[in-house]
Amino acid sequence: MNTLKLALFAAGASAEIYFEEGFGAGWRDRWVDGKPAGKEVGSWDVTPGKWHVDEEVNKGLATTEDMRFHGISAKMDKPASSKGKDIVIQFSAKYEAHQYAFCGGGYIKLMPELKQATFGGDDEYHIMFGPDLCGYDVSHVHLIFNHKGENLLKTDKISLEYSDKNEFTHLYTAHIKPDGTYEVFFDQKSKATGSLVEDWDFPKPSIDDPADSKPSSWVDETMIDDPADKKPDGHDDIPSQIPDPDATKPEDWDDEDDGEWEPPLIDNPDFKGEWSAKKIDNPAYKGEWKPAQIPNKDFEEGTQLAAYDSFYVGYELWIVNNGTIFDNILVTDDLAYAQAQGEKLWLPTSEGEKESKEKWDKENKPADAPEDAEDEEADEEEPEKDEL
Repeated sequence: MNTLKLALFAAGASAEIYFEEGFGAGWRDRWVDGKPAGKEVGSWDVTPGKWHVDEEVNKGLATTEDMRFHGISAKMDKPASSKGKDIVIQFSAKYEAHQYAFCGGGYIKLMPELKQATFGGDDEYHIMFGPDLCGYDVSHVHLIFNHKGENLLKTDKISLEYSDKNEFTHLYTAHIKPDGTYEVFFDQKSKATGSLVEDWDFPKPSIDDPADSKPSSWVDETMIDDPADKKPDGHDDIPSQIPDPDATKPEDWDDEDDGEWEPPLIDNPDFKGEWSAKKIDNPAYKGEWKPAQIPNKDFEEGTQLAAYDSFYVGYELWIVNNGTIFDNILVTDDLAYAQAQGEKLWLPTSEGEKESKEKWDKENKPADAPEDAEDEEADEEEPEKDEL
């Protein structure tokens, strides 16, 4: 048994697998299209896309229509509980149509009880996770939690680098722990880690005392003018401009017609500029003022954050350019199992996809395309900031 099989066996033996989907045979029996009233809804298909490493293995759930809402959901094999235990959400996404350049979401949702036939953006969810792609400099990974009916966005975005955004398949993994910590992975590499209470607007243990205000005598200036520094005598008597000593009166100048001639002004090399005293540390500085802290009545001591029982997974998206393909969906309580599945299912695709795309581009190149346009994107470089 090789290392990967051993890892899968060890992880799978203890893992609680709530849902796992590779969009093989019978996928239509597991997934229901959401058609909320009043929206132009696009359809879904299962396809490996234009380029792929393995036609069967790489089949995924694809959006098929431009400028449409796309919604679809599936009931999990068993309710996914994060109460007192870890929850891991993982899936892959490929954007064949340069979706990131035109803005589009690619996030999955874990949800409570749901009417699948009308599933849409107004339905409550527990966790929303995945990429939100829009241009080169504003794309990021969403991780949103519902707290008492309010959806909390991460205070600092999980940004995607320029090199992260292309037309290949990427793997997204979120690991939320019952101790209130989390970690987000992109292509199995850590992108963000920390505390839920610190990185989202969950109620904090303490808050600013609204009755506390900064004393009028509080000194918060870090620097002051040096009282020993004095303006030099005669400083203000030096003009900023003087008559040009090298200028001469033009030969054709007529005082009667042109008036009395005066040489043009030039910057005075002796001018010292506006004088200001040197700055020194303020000996009276008391530091940055902060209001006193008081206990937060909304904070629940000992209550686990992001603790849910979820029953459904789904995608509810506005798609500008179709061609987004989702695959390898996994909801479990075991990060090791998720990582092993990533090694098994996503990594071979990642390693061979560039070559398969180059082959597809060559085979589908328009007959009238110039020879040097065969693979523009392979040579594409990161744009300068002023080009973004």
